[in-house]
Amino acid sequence: MKPFATRFESPLGPMVLVSDGTALTGLYFAGQKHFPADTSGWRWDATAAPFPRVTHQLAEYFAGRRLAFDLPLAPAGTAFQLRVWRQLATIPHGATCTYSEVATAMGSPAAVRAVGAAVGRNPLSILVPCHRVLGRGGALTGYAGGLERKAALLGLEGAGKS
Repeated sequence: MKPFATRFESPLGPMVLVSDGTALTGLYFAGQKHFPADTSGWRWDATAAPFPRVTHQLAEYFAGRRLAFDLPLAPAGTAFQLRVWRQLATIPHGATCTYSEVATAMGSPAAVRAVGAAVGRNPLSILVPCHRVLGRGGALTGYAGGLERKAALLGLEGAGKS
């Protein structure tokens, strides 16, 4: 079945949402790394499920009125990527951690590079909060949507403020 797609105008630039008709399978900033190469079969329909819920919750998030999302998600990835993305989902709004801490929390402390690769392939920007993962010593590194957006998202969430 061909996926559904729609656009969302965020304060950080246009985003593309992708759905299987039931759950969100992708949320990308326009032009970000790892954006699907072939979009020719996508059916552009802003009313497809769960787009209305997603755009409503994203609008609340960008307005500072939403700290967590309640949406059906169905990212496609390897078993390891899915484990990493589940771990990312546990990082609270306003908090950050390092790639090493993610690997350790998963019980794979030696897998830091593999964790970094999986984080970079996250197809659900913002919803699976890969922007909350920092490099060693808190360095702002590696965001497929661009470091400026990563910094803006962390600022929106008040990350690092006490």
